[in-house]
Amino acid sequence: MTNTKKRIWNGNVRDAALSILMEINQNQAYSNLLLNRTMKKYAIDPKDRGLLTELTYGTLQHRLTLDYYLEPFVKGKLDPWVRELLRLSIYQIVYLTKIPPHAVVHEAVEIAKRRGHKGISSTVNGILRSVLRKGVRTIEDIKDDIERISIETSHPAWLIKRWVEQFGKEEALAMAHENNQPARMTARVNSLKSTVDEAMAALAKEGMDASKGEVIPGSIQASSGSLANTEAFAEGLLTIQDESSMLPVLALDVKPDMKVLDMCAAPGGKTTFIAEKMSDQGEIYAHDLHEHKLSLIESNAKRLGIQSIRTKSGDSRELESVYGPASFDRILVDAPCSGLGVIRRKPEIKYNKTAEDLKSLTEIQEQLLDTAYRLLKDDGIIVYSTCTIEYDENEGMVRRFLEKHPDMAMSPLDSLADNDSLAIKDDMLQVLPQHFGSDGFFVAAFRKKKD
Repeated sequence: MTNTKKRIWNGNVRDAALSILMEINQNQAYSNLLLNRTMKKYAIDPKDRGLLTELTYGTLQHRLTLDYYLEPFVKGKLDPWVRELLRLSIYQIVYLTKIPPHAVVHEAVEIAKRRGHKGISSTVNGILRSVLRKGVRTIEDIKDDIERISIETSHPAWLIKRWVEQFGKEEALAMAHENNQPARMTARVNSLKSTVDEAMAALAKEGMDASKGEVIPGSIQASSGSLANTEAFAEGLLTIQDESSMLPVLALDVKPDMKVLDMCAAPGGKTTFIAEKMSDQGEIYAHDLHEHKLSLIESNAKRLGIQSIRTKSGDSRELESVYGPASFDRILVDAPCSGLGVIRRKPEIKYNKTAEDLKSLTEIQEQLLDTAYRLLKDDGIIVYSTCTIEYDENEGMVRRFLEKHPDMAMSPLDSLADNDSLAIKDDMLQVLPQHFGSDGFFVAAFRKKKD
């Protein structure tokens, strides 16, 4: 067991946040999973969970900005954990108004003493007191637009440059700022068991303030608390899901008694939504590369009272060895992607991804689509979706697929067309995070022409 893991919780929220941040940096762990696991494993008091989440996400989201503020005060090399402690402390000083700055310095010095030695605690004390005395430098002094937006929003310059080229400076800036806002808590009401009004009434009895979703019929959002900890969730009335993530299933246009394939199904949010849209009548085959993730799909289906889903692990690019050609009426390819549309939920993505990573993913996406093409019946529909905002993974992938398969045509997103919040262009939908406070998402549908 590493030193970091041993110290991940000693009753001190800031110490726990520091350990989580170090684990993310050292092992490229996902922040949302590590944070949830920490809260469960150490039974962290509910009153401390909000602060732990704020400190972890806030420090991670603003890392480049915090380093910019810190740089003038640092002389010489710092151990990684000391630099992370200083980031954590400056985040509180600059962004959190309810915590007295001198209390932040005191706590940081105490953590430095526990984790290091007197020399390190003196260094931490000196740097932070200099920050309090002199204040942080202004970002407005940065002349280059790309660099200034990069530091202001804490996104790597190469990513900002890419977004400016794709969407323009105004949209790129709005998107980067939106990525630093907390994700909304949204859920889908299980139409097999409840209506929206009935689910909201059940939540109200539990003290939850819920309202109807802004974009997707059948969705709800909560302003506080945890939907996952409610009786309504346990009884299968709800599935925690972002509104953008519901769009591909609506585009799939399923009907009862169809045979449907979900090629990249875990954890099962879209799979179970398909079943609900089919009134749990028909055959749904849910595949995922990782066998251990199948239990997530199965437990979700059981909680929701769904019987029509069958799960199987393996590489979905090789499904022709499992099913014959032209086997399915509908196929969902919710492809593995760069995830640049969900940065607000996983801030570490923006620091860990490279331009080379994006290129390697398009090959996998293309192979999945080619397999889906061969498994689709005539007049059947494939929906291709990603949780990214990258042209090459989205519109570019659509263009290449159509060129390769002339007997496929775009299928209009009629089920989404009446929604004014959705900007459908050329029968494709690209949702950016700032459009309605949701995840960035892409959706396109293809229909196989009859002979």
